[in-house]
Amino acid sequence: MSWIVLIISGVLEAVWATALGKSEGFTRLWPTVTFGVALAASMAGLAFAMRDIPTGTAYAIWVGIGASLTVLYAMIFGGEPASILKVLLILGIVGCVVGLKMVDAAH
Repeated sequence: MSWIVLIISGVLEAVWATALGKSEGFTRLWPTVTFGVALAASMAGLAFAMRDIPTGTAYAIWVGIGASLTVLYAMIFGGEPASILKVLLILGIVGCVVGLKMVDAAH
């Protein structure tokens, strides 16, 4: 259960990070509300997951998922330039996240 919550929390990190950018310094209501709700839920989920998953592993996975999804979203919808190299590097982050899960499962 902790791993599922951690993955959802990582996705919510991408939501709040994207909403933060769209809030334009907290001057737009709905992106600001989305930011606050997603931030609170993401942090609560991370805290829940850390009860069973070591802090370093949980945090690295949470950040990896959030960062990867935020960059992918920006490349698809936000006008951030995409390149093969960027996609390969994001896949490297995803590979490291999967590797951390596998190493944790082996112990």
